Amino acid sequence: MSEAFKSISTGLTEALEHAQGKPVAAVVHEFKPIDVKAIRSQVGMSQREFAAAFGISLGTLRHWEQGTRQPHGPARVLLNVVAKEPAVILRALAS
Repeated sequence: MSEAFKSISTGLTEALEHAQGKPVAAVVHEFKPIDVKAIRSQVGMSQREFAAAFGISLGTLRHWEQGTRQPHGPARVLLNVVAKEPAVILRALAS
């Protein structure tokens, strides 16, 4: 059996055990919901301004703020950085 197959097999076994509530050695990342409205308020922008500044559709931003959807992937990363360093992101986007 190849090393790659062993690694994949181990990962799948751990995933199944985790899904069954068993303790596993794998690192499990739990993501907390992001309060997008609070981030936008902290930056001091309207929904339109925030969406335009960060390349987010207005509809998507509204869904995030209403809690009917959650940001994922790069959008989640961007929002976390905006929450911590909004001036840096805005300066980088302006240049």
